Amino acid sequence: MADEVEIKCINKTDRSNAHERIRNVGGVNTNGTRWRLTESEAIAGIKSGKWKFWTTGGGKNVWVVIAKSSAGHEYLKTEPDGVQPNNLLALPECPK
Repeated sequence: MADEVEIKCINKTDRSNAHERIRNVGGVNTNGTRWRLTESEAIAGIKSGKWKFWTTGGGKNVWVVIAKSSAGHEYLKTEPDGVQPNNLLALPECPK
């Protein structure tokens, strides 16, 4: 069974295309240490069944899913919940 993990921050690229904007996702472990993964590592973890990510936006918890752009690029986004911009893109930057 996949570990359910909350994403609390992201690092963005300098690209304007929403499908290419997330470089890293991150959060806080139960012991208080921070974690951070590249978007590719997070996608691989979802595909393998290792992780199931979620985040909070608009006062609701929402699952993070893998989407595919028209050019075939895989990226992370949240399930539709009516919150704009996408919940992930609205998260604060992860500390370096």
